[in-house]
Amino acid sequence: MAYPYFLRVAYAGGGFHGWQIQSVLRSGQGVLWDALRRLDDQVPMPQGTGRTDAGVHARGQGVLATLSRPWEPYRLLAAVNAHLPWDLRVMSVQAAPEGFFPRQHAVGKRYVYRLGTGPAADPLAHGQRWHVHGAAPLEVAAMAEAGACLVGTHDFSSFRCAECVAPSPVRTLHACRIQLRDGGLDLVFEGDRFLMHQVRIMTGTLVDVGRGRRPAGALEGILAARDRRAAGPTAPPEGLCLDQIWYEARWGIGDPCPFGDQSR
Repeated sequence: MAYPYFLRVAYAGGGFHGWQIQSVLRSGQGVLWDALRRLDDQVPMPQGTGRTDAGVHARGQGVLATLSRPWEPYRLLAAVNAHLPWDLRVMSVQAAPEGFFPRQHAVGKRYVYRLGTGPAADPLAHGQRWHVHGAAPLEVAAMAEAGACLVGTHDFSSFRCAECVAPSPVRTLHACRIQLRDGGLDLVFEGDRFLMHQVRIMTGTLVDVGRGRRPAGALEGILAARDRRAAGPTAPPEGLCLDQIWYEARWGIGDPCPFGDQSR
């Protein structure tokens, strides 16, 4: 018999070449699979919800692991973590219903991009924030105004990289907000799905606005252009974190999506 479990996984992305397993390079999926096979040599490759780029962190990666015998969730969590390195951990475990598949049944995601500001980069935040150097502080109000232009259902062609293979560039962004933090600020993006590098390109463009290199109203024209060359630079990966994933409520996995099950 097969026993499926849902694992919420966190990792520090700096030590991984992304989530997806690779033939030689270290990946989150590969490291987790190695640990699971220490407990069950028949376990198939665990399936994650979203792919993260090399260097991108995760706090809420959702993973389906199917084992050949039943486990108490707290025992499985402890057993897997005993075989994992410091930079990847299983944070919670619950039994998953038959037929649940994380990628197929996800309806929303939250990404957080952390920016550092000020005259010097905080060494204790190294690898966790993009420090934006500048003589003047970022114009946060202008960034918030520009971010509001991104909310809604749009063709985000201007905000995806050339290697993106998604069949459609249309996505729904439910929220784009700025949260001030000690030493910097967080850009919070919540949407149904995201294109390859979409959050990093949106961040780079908003930082351009904050630096006064673009007016806040330019975002509408950038969206309308449907051309990657119209948008700003791609922000570096170390500031980005996959913070949370929501699933269809019928599966009973995690909290219900605040935007409903029809967001896809």
